[in-house]
Amino acid sequence: MDRIRKAEMQTLELKRESGPREPLTVALPDPFPLYRGGSISGGVIAYETWGQLNPARDNAILLFTGLSPSAHAAANDQDPTPGWWQKMIGPGCAIDTRRFFVICVNSLGSCFGSTGPASRNPATGERFGLGFPEIAVEDIATAGHAAVRALGIQQLAAVVGASLGGMVVTAFAARHPHGARRLISISGSPAASPFALALRSVQREAILRDPDWQGGNYATDKPPRNGMRLARKLGTITYRSATEWRQRFGREEIAGNALRASPFAPRFAVESYLEAQAERFTRVFDPNCYLYLSRAMDRFDLAEHGGSYAVALQSSQLEKALVIGVESDMLFPIHEQAAIAEALTAAGIDTRFARLPSLEGHDAFLADIPRFDAEIRAFLNH
Repeated sequence: MDRIRKAEMQTLELKRESGPREPLTVALPDPFPLYRGGSISGGVIAYETWGQLNPARDNAILLFTGLSPSAHAAANDQDPTPGWWQKMIGPGCAIDTRRFFVICVNSLGSCFGSTGPASRNPATGERFGLGFPEIAVEDIATAGHAAVRALGIQQLAAVVGASLGGMVVTAFAARHPHGARRLISISGSPAASPFALALRSVQREAILRDPDWQGGNYATDKPPRNGMRLARKLGTITYRSATEWRQRFGREEIAGNALRASPFAPRFAVESYLEAQAERFTRVFDPNCYLYLSRAMDRFDLAEHGGSYAVALQSSQLEKALVIGVESDMLFPIHEQAAIAEALTAAGIDTRFARLPSLEGHDAFLADIPRFDAEIRAFLNH
């Protein structure tokens, strides 16, 4: 119990979302064509970096995030506050910045500096809103590829991603042969399961049915917070395992709750936790960006790139790959990571599949740092 609560406190710190900053940005090719049609003009990708690019420009690692984080994965000179993967990136860490130049990008379509539905349309001066074209996981991958090319890097030492990022790195490998020598896919999926499709459908519906959504034209000071709160709570429930929920909270009640007037006010500690998570998220994330990225995850299918997962990865020219899955993950079940590993192996790539017995479910890569540190450190040091 103590270990779990300590991990939870660390996770809350690492996942702490901060207000908008002026991030570093790199311009995308103009126009930037999109996988499912259409294009973006004047697009940019926000990024942060750690370490130094060596003279050969061959020590760079590109990191893709999950759905909600910014590019602030760890403290740096630009921003000294802890990042969402603070204990994994830095001198002596698993991703050792004494050896590697690390670049974390904010996903295309997100709201932390990269172009997305919350951005201003240069043609109108107004927010894009639902006028933003549909984006795909492939577009997030290609935007990251374009960003590192703009920084003068022709081939990455490794491309790394977790959750949504774990999907993006497979698209990166399929779409950009020779783009990276190594790949690390963490808690990703080659195609969304019916469970994930159903969950995200309900999350989107919670936002779309909020009267404040206003058909996507909500005021910046009155976004659909209730819909976003419900969407986040639903997601948070699936980010951890049922066993961990039981061990962390049990049926613990909130002190003094019985004195409240409403019989339906939060009574249990787990309810209070979900409320805190939802409140934090709604303060910083844009609802339309959430809708776009959620749908992009739904539609991704690695088999679109050649007819099967293995064929999609055959031209990647990867030297090695590491695929990590968590046995207690209910959102992206471990058989999905196994499918990625099997496809990489069938494509002739030297692949390690790590099945981790973490209790923390889908969010284990944020909470169970020692297990992930050991796997990633060994892989990058090999």
